[in-house]
Amino acid sequence: MQHVADGDDALVVMPTGAGKSLCYQAPALARGGTTVVVSPLIALMKDQVDALVRKGAKAAFLNSSLSEEDRREVTSRLLRGDLELLYVAPERFTPAFTRMLAGCDIRLFAIDEAHCLSQWGHDFRPDYLRLGQVRKELSARRPLPTVALTATATPTVQDDIVRTLGLGDARRFIRGFDRENLRMEVIQVKGLADKQET
Repeated sequence: MQHVADGDDALVVMPTGAGKSLCYQAPALARGGTTVVVSPLIALMKDQVDALVRKGAKAAFLNSSLSEEDRREVTSRLLRGDLELLYVAPERFTPAFTRMLAGCDIRLFAIDEAHCLSQWGHDFRPDYLRLGQVRKELSARRPLPTVALTATATPTVQDDIVRTLGLGDARRFIRGFDRENLRMEVIQVKGLADKQET
């Protein structure tokens, strides 16, 4: 978090539930301005925004679940500088939307599920490939600190993420995938009734 809050680029590979979201949420609040968070999952955006708003953060999302009126309201808040975190889907980055963002006070760019950038990743999304160009356009006035986050990325996928986003000097924070809070157990049963009771 300190590395990102200091304005340095990072690639974060940590298991699900290990705190990846905090790696950009806390720096977003510390850096001021607006942090743009790219997420491919509408339900995850809503969950995170709801939790942030409950804690007093100025957060919103722009995705296809919003009415036209709600989209206008979120856009108005963004243009007024009234958002600390804005969650958007990768498909939202049209040239017009990117130009609008370039005129805002964007201080951090966070790409969640960053393995979607790589054709070698398990959930490749072509719209993610535009994010390198988006980052370049948003960095035209001043460097835009960027953090890419994922729970699963082989070294090849990590290299793809760094190359596509233009994060050549990004520090890589790689944490193991052992989840001590999860365990697997096999219980032998003697039949269907025993199985349903267990």
